[in-house]
Amino acid sequence: MAGTSSNMAERELTNSLSTMTTQDAQNPVEFYRHYIAEKLSPIVNKPADDLVKLLAWTQSLDKGDLMLPVAALREKGVKPPDRAQEIAAAFPKDDDVLVTSTANASYVQFYYKPDDLIKRIVPLILSTKHVYGSNPFPGLRDPQHPEQGKKKIIVEFSSPNIAKEFHQGHLRSTIIGGFISKLYALNGWDVIRMNYLGDWGKQYGLLANGFRQFGSQEELDKNSIAHLFEVYVKISKIKAEQDVPINELKKQIREKTQKGEDVTELQKQLEPLVAESEDEKARQYFKKMEDQDEEALALWKQFRDLSIDKYKKTYARLNIEFDVYAGESLVSRKKIEEVLKSLEEQNISEQSEGAIMIDFAKHGAKKLNKAIIQRKDGTPLYLTRDLAGIHERHEKYHFDKMIYVVADQQNEHNAQLFKTTEISGHKEISDKCSHISFGMVKGMSTRRGTVKFLDDVIQHVKDTMMDVMRKNDKKYSQLEDPEKTADILAITAIMVQDLTGKVRNGYEFDFERMTSFEGDTGPYLQYAHARLSSIERKAGADLGSLGSADLSLLKEPHAIDLARSLAQYPEVVSNTLKTQEPATVLTYLFKMSHALSSSYDVLQVVGSEPELKQARLALYEAARQVLWNGMTLLGLTPVERM
Repeated sequence: MAGTSSNMAERELTNSLSTMTTQDAQNPVEFYRHYIAEKLSPIVNKPADDLVKLLAWTQSLDKGDLMLPVAALREKGVKPPDRAQEIAAAFPKDDDVLVTSTANASYVQFYYKPDDLIKRIVPLILSTKHVYGSNPFPGLRDPQHPEQGKKKIIVEFSSPNIAKEFHQGHLRSTIIGGFISKLYALNGWDVIRMNYLGDWGKQYGLLANGFRQFGSQEELDKNSIAHLFEVYVKISKIKAEQDVPINELKKQIREKTQKGEDVTELQKQLEPLVAESEDEKARQYFKKMEDQDEEALALWKQFRDLSIDKYKKTYARLNIEFDVYAGESLVSRKKIEEVLKSLEEQNISEQSEGAIMIDFAKHGAKKLNKAIIQRKDGTPLYLTRDLAGIHERHEKYHFDKMIYVVADQQNEHNAQLFKTTEISGHKEISDKCSHISFGMVKGMSTRRGTVKFLDDVIQHVKDTMMDVMRKNDKKYSQLEDPEKTADILAITAIMVQDLTGKVRNGYEFDFERMTSFEGDTGPYLQYAHARLSSIERKAGADLGSLGSADLSLLKEPHAIDLARSLAQYPEVVSNTLKTQEPATVLTYLFKMSHALSSSYDVLQVVGSEPELKQARLALYEAARQVLWNGMTLLGLTPVERM
């Protein structure tokens, strides 16, 4: 079996979350945090509830499992290093205490006792399986009263322009948005995944006219997006050639007008060029679309439907499903008119050479430029549709939060959108909206030349994965579907490279690195999961019987450190909800994979005594489950063979 659908797992998880109790949603770190706080309370003379907030999770096991920064106690007249020594010395050291403590500079470090930790963490993971790490309570309107239901979040992401191939910019939004959606669902929110298609505007008038000149219904039916792209390139080339003399005449007219000179002759030259231009014809076609002309809309609708069908196939490969396919075209004209009227009545918008615009400097936002919200011919612009869209969504979904996952080129647009919503009397809505901005992919090229589209990228990486897989005839022959496995590995390689750094940073596309099976790459992560699955197969493990394993036999430092790492996972998920950075999860998974890799020679399964073999298998299955949970949270499909 090549892998398991993470979409199916997510649906199962959603069902599980709806019936979870506090006991189910155990976070081992949180348990120990409260336990330590209770022991610390009489030593530092502070309430345990206050101390819980001060006990910091460590991201490196050599620094302990939890630590107390003494300075955070705000005790006057004491030296933190001396106070750390006093606290560590006073901390209980009875045999039945579940943690040990030590002073290190200005910190008190706490270590979970191995016997208690292993007996606590391994059965918890084996029993909760894919639910481990999830928590329904952050998403509840009132955790004290679950019957009041979940908070609702809309995540708008991907949002490609119809009739265009899916490229790396859409890929980043799709990967990041998919992760954010899964993260909030994992934390109990009611998530609405929205794809707001770029499906309206003058460019579709240009495309429609281009299709009439260069299009073929046969080619459209055969390969819709590729053919429409060819048409768009051809018509855009004509438009670009026409724009040269038009723009030159417009420049001359501006210069002469500023000097007070007569421009009548220049205007006569310009008018026929504009009237016959593809740009003007596109404007007229789009005006027909705005006026609901049936013929104009029929061709546009065909382009839209074909585009969505093509995109859905791409999303399926990326483990992405959308709840709503929205789009600029679906924003109601009535709501747009309401927004325009409201902005005019509140003196937020103003006339400018026949168009309507907003000068943000006049409304306390000097850093934002002016924005046109309606053209001279009466057609609204992108910002206007987004403004109307916010209100429609709020009225329909009553969301508690809405996140736009859009590239950093749209930073100003989103700032204008939120600011306009605020100053028009809807601060309660704008406060619920946020923008996750991401940098772009740079240097996306391969040996075949520059790669523009996602399908090309996946195929190229997939070919490389197949070449690697074929080098091991024995393993290759055991694969049920090598093509599917190679496809999963290719997508994993691409996604992991995308998610490794901070979201807001762009990154250099590095084909050689992303396809490597060494280092912190997608293939390495898949290998870690596949190797655990292989160990279980070779041992003939009965996973259902691992709950009775004698875990007290796990004494080795490698086993203890692996259990300590597994205990961190729910804390990693909780911390990621704050950072909204997929790299938080990815970094943890790589650290755990490294710990696993170094343990195999020490914690051997095959050839061990039956009881020890059972205990080690239980630990490895817990590790495999956590690896699976983290990978599916990132949108990956873990493979069992490769």
